[in-house]
Amino acid sequence: MISFGFMLTSLIVVLIPGTGVIYTVSTGITGSRRNSIAAAVGCTLGIIPHLTAGILGISAILHASAQIFQIIKIIGIIYLIYLGYGLLFNKNGIEINENNRLENDLKIIGKGILLNLLNPKLTLFFFSFLPQFITATDSGYIYQMTVLSIIFMALTLFIFIIYGILANYFKQLFIKSPRITRRIQQGFGAVLIGFAAKLALSED
Repeated sequence: MISFGFMLTSLIVVLIPGTGVIYTVSTGITGSRRNSIAAAVGCTLGIIPHLTAGILGISAILHASAQIFQIIKIIGIIYLIYLGYGLLFNKNGIEINENNRLENDLKIIGKGILLNLLNPKLTLFFFSFLPQFITATDSGYIYQMTVLSIIFMALTLFIFIIYGILANYFKQLFIKSPRITRRIQQGFGAVLIGFAAKLALSED
């Protein structure tokens, strides 16, 4: 269940410069270190409903049909390839908007929650991502999904806080050197595609 593959893939997914990363980084650049931590907390809290929907949805399908569950796993592999391909060939790096300095931590947390809460793609992502790492053991599927979800959330919070703090320290680097983030994105994309291939070839 908690495998090296899960930890590595989760780490890459969290590191991908999506809307949550952009919000946290931009907050770190335009505000204080405390503001960036607040943004990380908000973005992490915003994924809870999507994780819950994924857990409940997968649980219902598992009781209905094992074949449908296998189809979902295949969709998950395709989605990982899609993410990797997008990172490899997307020419845009992190774009920073330096306007509107944020100061109120509660307001920042609220915006972070809404940012992820209103993103329907997250539910589809967790619905297809988490089943890749469920194993046929004595522990129930809901238990495994819950544990994996908690680990993913903790990793998200930790990485986003690092993103925000680093952005606060190295403001000029993020603004003037988008090529650095571009190279990092390409590396993550290659690893995601490679891991998707590994999952496709696995018999589990």
